[in-house]
Amino acid sequence: MLRPPRIWISSATPKAGERVRVRAQVDHRMETGLRTDDGGKTILRNITNRFEATLAGQRLFLWSPEISVAQDPYIEFLFVARKSGTLNMVWTDDAGKTQTAARELKVG
Repeated sequence: MLRPPRIWISSATPKAGERVRVRAQVDHRMETGLRTDDGGKTILRNITNRFEATLAGQRLFLWSPEISVAQDPYIEFLFVARKSGTLNMVWTDDAGKTQTAARELKVG
């Protein structure tokens, strides 16, 4: 069973105009599609191919990683706090599976 995504936010209660740093890591094996199993059959590619962060429904960050990304991908991004809301993060892989995390942000 996968652990839930690990999230760190520099401030859950930033002042308006303050920069907020988010660090996030998700468990994912990341199969490149370049390996074969013991029987010589190609193991299908299955990587985390999309990460999206939104705040109160507005997109903050979109990332489309490629096969060179390491297992259990880590992402870090900054944004300027302008309004309160739920910070939603969604990771999607080639198989269509998603992992999600959410944190409340209250701008003072």
